[in-house]
Amino acid sequence: MLKHLLVRHFALIDHLEVDFSDGLTIITGETGAGKSILLGALGHILGQRADSKSVQEGAKKCIIEGAFAIERYALEGFFREHDLDYEAVTTLRREITPAGKSRAFINDTPVSLAQMKALGSQLVDVHSQHQSLRLNRAEFQLSVLDAVGGHHGVLANYKDTYRLWRKASQELEALEEARKTAKRDQDYLQFQLDELSQANLEANDQDDLEAELMQLENTEAIKGNVFGALQGLQHADANALDMLNQCRQLLEQVTRFHPTLPELAQRLQSAVIELEDLGQELERLEGDLAHDPERIALVTERLDLLQRLEKKHLVSTMEELLQLQQELEGQLSDISHLDDRLEALQQKVTQHELALQRKADQLHQKRQQTIPQLEADIQQLLALLGMPHATLQVRLEALDTFSISGFDKISFHFSANPGEPARPLTEVASGGELSRLMLAIKAIVARKTALPTIIFDEIDTGVSGGVAAKVGDILKEMGQSMQVMSITHLPQIAGKGAQHLKVKKVVESGTTRSDIDVLTEEERVEEIARMLSGQQMTDAALRNARELLQA
Repeated sequence: MLKHLLVRHFALIDHLEVDFSDGLTIITGETGAGKSILLGALGHILGQRADSKSVQEGAKKCIIEGAFAIERYALEGFFREHDLDYEAVTTLRREITPAGKSRAFINDTPVSLAQMKALGSQLVDVHSQHQSLRLNRAEFQLSVLDAVGGHHGVLANYKDTYRLWRKASQELEALEEARKTAKRDQDYLQFQLDELSQANLEANDQDDLEAELMQLENTEAIKGNVFGALQGLQHADANALDMLNQCRQLLEQVTRFHPTLPELAQRLQSAVIELEDLGQELERLEGDLAHDPERIALVTERLDLLQRLEKKHLVSTMEELLQLQQELEGQLSDISHLDDRLEALQQKVTQHELALQRKADQLHQKRQQTIPQLEADIQQLLALLGMPHATLQVRLEALDTFSISGFDKISFHFSANPGEPARPLTEVASGGELSRLMLAIKAIVARKTALPTIIFDEIDTGVSGGVAAKVGDILKEMGQSMQVMSITHLPQIAGKGAQHLKVKKVVESGTTRSDIDVLTEEERVEEIARMLSGQQMTDAALRNARELLQA
């Protein structure tokens, strides 16, 4: 419920603070006094879009702040979902600049306008003739039937299963589409994989082949140089081995004359042995080297294949080709298992659908059972509201398709006069009839569930006398279980309130301002008397006002 409202520099309101009570609060005032401005200010903390015209001329910004007691509404989940601090008395605040920019806060935490609107819709319901058009919407009609029947638990259970079924169905649909695409691509992927597999790729294959080709293409040069080195080492007239042997022999002839010479002669002998071994290696190498055109052709062909594959697949290394081969194998493996996954998911969808069907049937039966009582209660209240022959028929039809609210198609049919067949609301109900019907529905729903604060904006349009008094009685009864506010011009309704606020227009120093007073008991008598007789209050009007307050 709304406990406190603060408004600063909004339209004609300079500074306004008001505390609201439980039960029925009456709001009155002359035409143009600012009742609509008050609703506009409240609308801004319920998520209405800001307008630069909202800011009082000359002000730096306007501030609207409302404190709400929210313990009854089970909103802890909303606060957790949006990472907000939960407070039993929660404050919604809106700040608007002359440029039309605004900031929204919930318990002093900045929030988006969408978040403020989402919370506000669960705290306050502003009812007007325009809002009565919601009666024509099927989802609203179902919500009324479920609220009256107390189907919250069954409906919540159904919705949980519906979400599981819907999610699984969407996954199945996506997987079936993926399977179609995969099947179209399967042959091409297999062709690519076969081509890579047949190439027998190895990580260092390309580097090894390039090194081998370089050797093969330079065989004659290698063979010639090896032969030259061998000649210089062993076969030339003045070859290295002969010269080393001569050096060794010279040293051995004089080793006995100097202690260092034996070691040096031995080192020359080791060098001779090493060069003889090196010569043997060069001879073998020179003998093995031969020009091989066939091998050159094979290596060149292999390298061309690898380079062609790299170019085709837009890669530059063998490692990337091997990685691509693994990816293709994985994709084809996934495709081969798609049918198994589809079968498992189809079974899951079927299981959810069977459970959904059972719960939809249960919900349908409970709704059918609620209809007679709802129709009777509505007819009783419409009779009190001056429509003794009006009837409302609720027609419920089970469809073959599921929605978030079940598989039921609902329609409200209405007849205002005896002998007239009931027809859809959109065809037969006038604005005034819709307004009274909505009042009756909300009065019935209020008996069954914790509704948010309801503000009735001139619900009394088109009624008077005894019917107005009955409207007041209904609002008063609703106020016993919830907070109700009614903007009214009828004294019969004004007399039913537990609290009475009067909106007034004040002119000071050539400036017009709107203000609001919380009326005392005697001030209420005078206000209701004014509503009865105009500005010139009579003793009869005062007596009548007191009687209305005591009724």
